[in-house]
Amino acid sequence: MIPVLGYEGRRVAVLGMGRSGLATALSLRAGGAIPVVWDDSTEGRAKAEELGYEVCDFTKAGGFDGIAALIVSPGIPHLYPDPNKVIAAAWAAGVPVDNDIGLFFRSLGSGDWVDFDTPPRVIAVTGSNGKSTTSALIHHILSENGTPCQLAGNIGRGVLDIEPPVDGEVIVLELSSYQTDLARALTPDVAVFTNLSPDHLDRHGGMGGYFAAKRRLFIEGGPDRCVIGVDEKEGRYLANQLVEGPEDSRLIRISVAEKLAGSGWNVFARKGFLSEYRKGKQVASLDLRDIAGLPGAHNHQNACAAFAATRALGLSPKTIEAAFHSFGGLPHRSQLVGEKDGVKFVNDSKATNVDSAQKALEAFSRIRWIAGGMGKDGGIAALAPALGSVVKAYLIGFSARDFALQLGDVPYEICETMEAAVALAAREAEAGEVVLLAPAAASFDQYPNFEKRGEHFAALVEALL
Repeated sequence: MIPVLGYEGRRVAVLGMGRSGLATALSLRAGGAIPVVWDDSTEGRAKAEELGYEVCDFTKAGGFDGIAALIVSPGIPHLYPDPNKVIAAAWAAGVPVDNDIGLFFRSLGSGDWVDFDTPPRVIAVTGSNGKSTTSALIHHILSENGTPCQLAGNIGRGVLDIEPPVDGEVIVLELSSYQTDLARALTPDVAVFTNLSPDHLDRHGGMGGYFAAKRRLFIEGGPDRCVIGVDEKEGRYLANQLVEGPEDSRLIRISVAEKLAGSGWNVFARKGFLSEYRKGKQVASLDLRDIAGLPGAHNHQNACAAFAATRALGLSPKTIEAAFHSFGGLPHRSQLVGEKDGVKFVNDSKATNVDSAQKALEAFSRIRWIAGGMGKDGGIAALAPALGSVVKAYLIGFSARDFALQLGDVPYEICETMEAAVALAAREAEAGEVVLLAPAAASFDQYPNFEKRGEHFAALVEALL
């Protein structure tokens, strides 16, 4: 673990006793602090007491007396739609509020680093879509290259749960807007912005607040190098704010929408080929078309981001290309579950919003589409331009009938359950088609999370195969 520094002998409040909160309390204790905890659920409080932590209701009079800081788990609202009552009480008491990401960056360095030939570095990845695949791909490239590395944050282990880094190690962090929004310290060596599309708007008070949460990693973090997706106006705005001039090599722009020109450092993918340009000249080209773990334009964007981030660390294009070919992809993200009689079954359960579902639909040509769940504002109306590849839709969950009204001329079946949808789609699919789970909706009507939804789809497919 990473012991939290700076609070030795002081009482530090921890709100939320899930994975993040428990790791935070343990790291605080390891660093000499005295964690005092609270969870809004009786189960969470009971778990904390079993582990020997002091439990305190900080909303009561004097609850924050003698407390040095409040550390908040990422799932707990701290501003919109309304701040948690414990956070509001901390504000009133003048107690600083932070999260585990802030503690991580504050505590990562240690005296041992003076003896390292190469100090450990951090690559932090944020954005609306693709950040998990991009983070995992960066980690895979480094691992294949023999670079010691760890993957943490919004994927895999909690940031304080990782091992103290060794000489030359690279820590790859996936950071959500919930994590970047509140952290009081953000100091990555390389920061990556994949893209931006509407998501979590209630939590951030609208699109402006959502973008502002992402932007903090770059403006307040002061990374040595930034990799910025410029296919949306927010990315172009952010890129412009980070440079001192057209040839500023601290910025690497990436795109899958256009060939990037200019005298800066650019990486883009068009028609399945990734190109790197520096000072107006091409310095590398990679063929992405036959890389099984990175299908579709959205994964080509992830490839551009990972390529740029690892190039920023000095890896060669050939080394990166070789690692691309051995990357197996992530579960629930354009994951090929299997194939039978020329029909492929692909699990993209992580496509919980319209933008990510559109990218999944654009990756294949003839699709038997399984969609539905707890739909978000606007349903799937915005997906109309991407439905030309859909042979038939198989609709499940709470929003199945609402989705049906927005499909236009696309044939559909109301299946209600995953079992019925998989069985019917598999029976009707023909050679050359793809049975694709890309729900364009949250999972909470039928599943506790998108992982369980994807696992159910995969289990049903494997039974068929």
